[in-house]
Amino acid sequence: MTQATQVAPVLADLSRRPLPFRLTAFDGSSAGPADAAVVLHVVNERGLSYLLTAPGDLGLARAYVSGDLEVDGIHPGDPYELMVAVSGGFDAALPPAAELIRVVQRLGWARLLPPAPPPEEHRPQWRRAIEGTRHSRARDAAAIRHHYDVSNRFYELVLGPSMTYTCAVYPEPDATLEQAQTEKYDLVARKLGLKPGMRLLDVGCGWGGMVLHAAREYGVEALGVTLSRQQADWGSDEIARDDLGKLAEVRHGDYRDVRESDFDAISSIGLTEHVGLRNYPEYFGFLLEHLRPGGRLLNHCITRHDNRTRFIGAFIDRYVFPDGELTGSGRIISAAQDAGLEVRHEENLREHYALTLAAWCRNLVDNWDECVAEVGAGTARVWGLYMAGSRLSFERNQIQLHQVLASRTEADGTSGFGLRPTWAS
Repeated sequence: MTQATQVAPVLADLSRRPLPFRLTAFDGSSAGPADAAVVLHVVNERGLSYLLTAPGDLGLARAYVSGDLEVDGIHPGDPYELMVAVSGGFDAALPPAAELIRVVQRLGWARLLPPAPPPEEHRPQWRRAIEGTRHSRARDAAAIRHHYDVSNRFYELVLGPSMTYTCAVYPEPDATLEQAQTEKYDLVARKLGLKPGMRLLDVGCGWGGMVLHAAREYGVEALGVTLSRQQADWGSDEIARDDLGKLAEVRHGDYRDVRESDFDAISSIGLTEHVGLRNYPEYFGFLLEHLRPGGRLLNHCITRHDNRTRFIGAFIDRYVFPDGELTGSGRIISAAQDAGLEVRHEENLREHYALTLAAWCRNLVDNWDECVAEVGAGTARVWGLYMAGSRLSFERNQIQLHQVLASRTEADGTSGFGLRPTWAS
């Protein structure tokens, strides 16, 4: 360090806009509004190097996850106010070459050497070795294990008793999370027109929430499939506890390996994000082929607010959803139609997902010590950052949640739908 009290001002100078928060650093320096509601503190040299050497949100995430960037007065289980403060342009990554000399003069070369990423970052040897086989079966399975095989106990603490890791549907703004998750499953069931004796396939079934609801509440024979062994084990245990073995099954495997067909209904709740855009024809083709004529499909997934293709973001890709891809509802509907499905209805539930994420963050805060004991502080911080940031994105219409209802319409035009929706309240 060539002088005292310079780290925070240098970072502020590298930001693309005036700092909307207070920034302090290990050398005693500070920058930004003195009366700011949010204060970020760079704890050490490694935190500074993370911020300087990784572009966009990645450096910020690395410093935060490793504990090298602290936020005064904000619980790491719900850093929503931090996400509000940094949204829109804090990026202290290295400047163009013309400005680099000034940074070196002020900070020294040593600060520009990138530290090893935190262990929570998902960039292991297997992914580098097969980078060209995005969405191969092996790579999909490994990506799912990274995100979902964290710890069933951790998910119980964050998701609550329903063990449902998808957008809830709030019948009232003050409904509980469990009430909202039950309403979501029941909305899907009503849209699919489930009745006793029907057969349901739930692809990407998670811990089996839809399978359990369909069997328990509608008397449906339900098969769920997940790539996560931990999810399959938990769902199977729950089926046994509820004595639903004659109706329900949660199977560990790839949905593409399901040999049964002629299902009356198929639900896909949170799988499409993992499929890959180029695989949409195969994906919707599979769903069509496994429906009986007149059968219904409900596709529930996170979407973009437009149909442009763009990278999901370094933090999400490396820490949360490796290989995840999002697109707009228009592209999803087009892909379903091109596969031969008749789209009957769609709706955007993004406000409901913002409420869901806020509830999950409250659970993480309330159970923070046990969550950290279960998965470690770094992973717990990843989840707080991810959920709070996602909540803000849903609130600001940067991402959405769409349910698309379609049918395998018969050759004579018979679809099984009446003149008014049976799911309307």
